[in-house]
Amino acid sequence: MHIAQAYELLCVEMRLSCLSICLYKGGLVRNQQTLASAVTCSGVGLHSGQSASITLRPAPPDTGVVFVNRKTNVDAHLSASIRHRIPTELCTAISGNGFQVQTIEHLLSALSGLHVDNVFVDVSASEVPVMDGSAAPFVRLIQSVGIVPQNRKQAFLKIMAPIEVAEGSKRVRIEPSPTPKITYSIHYEHPLINTQSYAYDCSAIAFENEIAEARTFGFLYEVQALWARGLGKGGTLDNTIVLSDDGVVNESGLRFDDEFVRHKILDLIGDFSLMGMPFIGHIVADRSGHALHTRLVQQILTQPEKWVLLNADPSGEGKRSIAHALHLHPAVALQAS
Repeated sequence: MHIAQAYELLCVEMRLSCLSICLYKGGLVRNQQTLASAVTCSGVGLHSGQSASITLRPAPPDTGVVFVNRKTNVDAHLSASIRHRIPTELCTAISGNGFQVQTIEHLLSALSGLHVDNVFVDVSASEVPVMDGSAAPFVRLIQSVGIVPQNRKQAFLKIMAPIEVAEGSKRVRIEPSPTPKITYSIHYEHPLINTQSYAYDCSAIAFENEIAEARTFGFLYEVQALWARGLGKGGTLDNTIVLSDDGVVNESGLRFDDEFVRHKILDLIGDFSLMGMPFIGHIVADRSGHALHTRLVQQILTQPEKWVLLNADPSGEGKRSIAHALHLHPAVALQAS
């Protein structure tokens, strides 16, 4: 072999090695994951104001995130999927099999952000505890027991063509990208917010360091109206950033100057987990929210010609699992991959 040929071969091998490392770091080539053991936390519901506790338990491959109603003698299971999503104000909620659970987005965001694919969530009430208004307590809860790989590859939905939904000046789209990422912009007529933008690379490390700590926020002038609608009964300065006309009511201030847009990304991650499978694409959101996030997930799943599945199990059982995760007929899942 000539020196030039050897050098060219070495360069190819180095490029392939770098590609493998990049794919691994981005979480695109990995096995499914669950928790090492069960773990429990308690708190109050943001909107109900009632005491609530959850227990996260390990689940088998292809389970997804499944809520289990522990309020009755007969356990009822409800998967965190877009088909169970119900219209609600200022939170994400699912309903089915005789029970409903709301304000699930921060927990779902923590699970998705840390790449926990399969878990049972036992709930004692109709709302997940708000904790401190961010996903950080759930991140610490998950890390306290650890995350373990399972014996099945994780499939990904790779976007091949843009899909967008909009409502007035609000819009969100997903477009092709070699890796998952989210770019979010918001605008509020408030001196501490104005226009904020943030880009997130969807890695577990970035989620923990950049997104998880961002808390939910609201405006002081809205409090009475929220209470009148039966919302925000559990909201306090310990779990919500409250904004006055020109500043922050919370004595502790902000965790980040752009905490508001980071929290919007946190919410989007939780909402997108209702798709049932991680995505590979670039989400670009401008003044969006829970309702538009949900509409985009619905549009994605109804346009299988605009995506493909990667790392999908080629067996018939694998196709059925994928179809269940994506809420599709198995034939559609087979065609999409």
